[in-house]
Amino acid sequence: MTITPPALSVFETLESEVRSYCRSWPAVFDRAQGSRMYDEDGHTYLDFFAGAGALNYGHNNPVLKRALIDYIERDGVTHGLDMGTTAKRAFLEAFQDVVLRPRDLPYKVMFPGPTGTNAVEAALKLARKVKGREAIVSFTNAFHGMSLGSLAVTGNAFKRAGAGIPLVHGTPMPFDHYLDDRVPDFLWFERLLADQGSGLNTPAAVIVETVQGEGGINVARPEWLRGLAALCERHDMLLIVDDIQMGCGRTGSFFSFEEAGITPDIVTLSKSIGGYGLPMSLTLFRPELDLWEPGEHNGTFRGNNPSFVTAAAALDAYWRDGQMEKQTLARGEQAEEALRAICTEHPELGGHYRGRGLVWGLEFADKARASAVAGRAFELGLLVETSGPEGEVVKLLPALTISPEELDEGLRILARAVRETA
Repeated sequence: MTITPPALSVFETLESEVRSYCRSWPAVFDRAQGSRMYDEDGHTYLDFFAGAGALNYGHNNPVLKRALIDYIERDGVTHGLDMGTTAKRAFLEAFQDVVLRPRDLPYKVMFPGPTGTNAVEAALKLARKVKGREAIVSFTNAFHGMSLGSLAVTGNAFKRAGAGIPLVHGTPMPFDHYLDDRVPDFLWFERLLADQGSGLNTPAAVIVETVQGEGGINVARPEWLRGLAALCERHDMLLIVDDIQMGCGRTGSFFSFEEAGITPDIVTLSKSIGGYGLPMSLTLFRPELDLWEPGEHNGTFRGNNPSFVTAAAALDAYWRDGQMEKQTLARGEQAEEALRAICTEHPELGGHYRGRGLVWGLEFADKARASAVAGRAFELGLLVETSGPEGEVVKLLPALTISPEELDEGLRILARAVRETA
């Protein structure tokens, strides 16, 4: 496929320099359906990006679209702050019946502002309020959002530099495998907690991703997560799992921490919880932590009723019978097999691929090559992004609803892009 970059005049002259994805994908997209996007010149792209994980059920999913159109056509409430609405009630009932009760999870549900970073800010604020301490421990290569509190527990130096002020009250610890398994898990963390001279104030909480998406698809072992949960319990720290990108089925189970058999104190969700790509986020926490005063954390758009409608429809359509998890794990095996073949064909990669469910990363020792592969993939009609601290990992994040044939097509394009940039 030959793509002629469009005249992006209004984007270049009016839009801020902060824009990013449109630089990697110089096309003007016009419509999308399922796992495909179409630009205004008629080119077709297979989407292995899925709205950075906000489109687990694909573009314009027909089941969710029908529910949304019906709601709009009957003049359902669009904006309601945190007022009670029929749409919010239906979502809460579905979330309780389909997600929480079958997993015996006791959580209260909070609607912060509709972005992931707001869910994280609410989690950090609540942890500090409950424990009366300000310190938060995070992990190397973590990413938790772009607002100041979330940036303070984010590892990426480029993103942190954008804050413009010192980022305080956050302390990083080594993520799983960070020290190449040469040091026992949590040795440094435990030593700092036990030593009155370490300079580490007793943390209110620890925040962690089970799979670090922006950090390079770094996968924490279940035993490492169990060890972290036990450490938090021993030292009276709350455990926050940021499931914004890896939740809603991305790793197979609805929550990414289920495989480890742990129950975090606080969980953050966003991205695909709304189902259709509409803004929505949740902060979940144990009932005994619900110490908020009314209105103590609020936001004008925390009651996005169209998102409640599509979120409830997604739960009903995809999570009542357990088939979504099985399908995602099967598609994940298909992706893993293809990545193994790519690494076999290219021994210079050293077999550096990793992932769970339908999130996978292919790491390049020549860090610039990852961007070259992503660029060539775009030219061939595949949308993939890079991740990792230096953009050294090609990240695969297809919709969970992708067909085996579409997944195979995209993986073959990726293999060709690797081959043609060798």
